[in-house]
Amino acid sequence: MTETMMPVNGIELCVETFGEPGDPALLLIAGATGSMDWWDDEFCRRLAAGGRYVIRYDHRDTGRSTSFPAGAPPYSDVDLAHDALGVLDALGIHRAHLVGLSMGGGLAMRIAVERPHRVLSLTVMATSANFPSYGLGQADGEPQWSDRRSAVEGIVAAARRLGGPFTADDPHLRRLAERVFDRTQDMTAAQTNHFRCAGGPSVRERLGEITAPTLVLHGTLDPLFPLAEAQTLCDEIPGARLVRLEGVGHEFPPAAVWTQVIDEIIDQAGRRTQPA
Repeated sequence: MTETMMPVNGIELCVETFGEPGDPALLLIAGATGSMDWWDDEFCRRLAAGGRYVIRYDHRDTGRSTSFPAGAPPYSDVDLAHDALGVLDALGIHRAHLVGLSMGGGLAMRIAVERPHRVLSLTVMATSANFPSYGLGQADGEPQWSDRRSAVEGIVAAARRLGGPFTADDPHLRRLAERVFDRTQDMTAAQTNHFRCAGGPSVRERLGEITAPTLVLHGTLDPLFPLAEAQTLCDEIPGARLVRLEGVGHEFPPAAVWTQVIDEIIDQAGRRTQPA
């Protein structure tokens, strides 16, 4: 399936899938400012080869999805969580395995708390129990996001700042940043609105209600969320298990740990739901 625009919650989101629709669905939910591009094509194909129908999409205000005026997003993180469910609805999928990174992990936990019947399993990466009241790590000094060269340099610099020794080299990051820029309707909105959108009611006190089997993946070198944040999640979500990603920062899984991450996600998706 190539990129497809789908009506979701009164807007349009750009969606792409990998694998067979008859396989169990696995929805990838990116972090703040993250378009689907950050879920590497080959990473998605390898997940699909594990017997999963893999879905990635552009959040509103990223990629080709509906964009709003920069600095004035008329939505909250609750709407972003509903967008994830709306993607599943548009594809005719009732239940899915959720994989969320950073803000995407917070959205996935909100869904697992508020719509548990939609979640087959839950995998969260590089995130915190305090979503959405944590800092999201914006850099000091904003690039000129409307300028391609400045935006690309800013994206590469942020990836370097938050990554670790396994982060892709600069030429790879530059190609990715160029792809992100070229697919994005409004880079200024994409890089600011998620940080400025309203926060819905916290689900922190309800994490103990999560019944989906839960995996917490966390980089040992995450400069934004210390490893203790991951342990807190495991303490508060019943039965959650922690897998440390050695040498990984606050980033989408670098290629060096793909085998570990993919094996863990596929294994997690096969675990039984805990009894209520």
